[in-house]
Amino acid sequence: MFDLSKFMATSAAALALGMTGTSVLAQDINLGIISTEATQNLKQDWEPLIADMKKQTGMNVTAFFAPDYAGIIEGMRFNKVQVAWFGNKAAAEAVDRASGEVFAQMVNADGTQGYYSHLIVNTDSGLNSLDDVLKNGKNLSFGNGDPNSTSGFLVPGFYVFSKNKIDAKTHFKVTRSANHETNALAVANKQVDVATNNSENLEKIQQRYPDKFKSIKVVWTSPLIPLDPMVIRKDMPEAQKAKIKNFFYNYGKTDAKEKEVLMKIGKLSGFKESTNRQLVPIRQLDLFSLRNKTEGDTVLSEADKKARLAEIDAKLAALN
Repeated sequence: MFDLSKFMATSAAALALGMTGTSVLAQDINLGIISTEATQNLKQDWEPLIADMKKQTGMNVTAFFAPDYAGIIEGMRFNKVQVAWFGNKAAAEAVDRASGEVFAQMVNADGTQGYYSHLIVNTDSGLNSLDDVLKNGKNLSFGNGDPNSTSGFLVPGFYVFSKNKIDAKTHFKVTRSANHETNALAVANKQVDVATNNSENLEKIQQRYPDKFKSIKVVWTSPLIPLDPMVIRKDMPEAQKAKIKNFFYNYGKTDAKEKEVLMKIGKLSGFKESTNRQLVPIRQLDLFSLRNKTEGDTVLSEADKKARLAEIDAKLAALN
């Protein structure tokens, strides 16, 4: 005999279970980590923070790695990544194309909020300055950074190449792209003559490969670059956003073990609140670089060149 009350109770229980399951699934978070070095090294540095994030937020947090920066950007675009550590240039791409928004910025252990891009060579190379590198480009192999890297590509691309009206792809005998660690070790092993890198990664090279580090020499240093942002998907439920933000804003403030984790990740003291405004200087660099390239374009007609420059200038003005 059909029991209406039993059916209603069973249905209610099933519905409640389904809702609970949905809630749990909604709290599965992938934390994207850009490929600045070998994945095994990044895992060692970030897994303790991810374990703490799981415990403190109650969410199922998993590290998400990709072979290049674009993989993390695309992961966020297709909602395979909900939170990510990016460089500023990659963060701008995530904001523009992947429903991302900046919510935090790393802070160095000494309280500073910036780092530097470098060009590095082997100590035996005979190259001692940027001028030496540029003068001898046709005889040198060059290790460029990931196209979405701020310190490995955008900053040297503007200050070293664009301002000197040089195309890095054609200026050197050979040009290839790789992450920071790969470029540093290639210079140390004399596999490339000159490469991009940054002050943060060189500190890690010194710790992990002290003998290799002795073979590396810096021949160019950039102006200060704002420290990296953390980005979150804009469409994430507000309650989850609040938990994640609260975790990062308070991480390492008092707990000694958390402080150790931050030092291992990158000699950090923690994370401070930030917004998309952090990306303005990087967007300006990108546009200045494009402007220089457009001005030097010998294929464009004068009318087309004038129109493109006006468009770039309008974007620069809007940023201000």
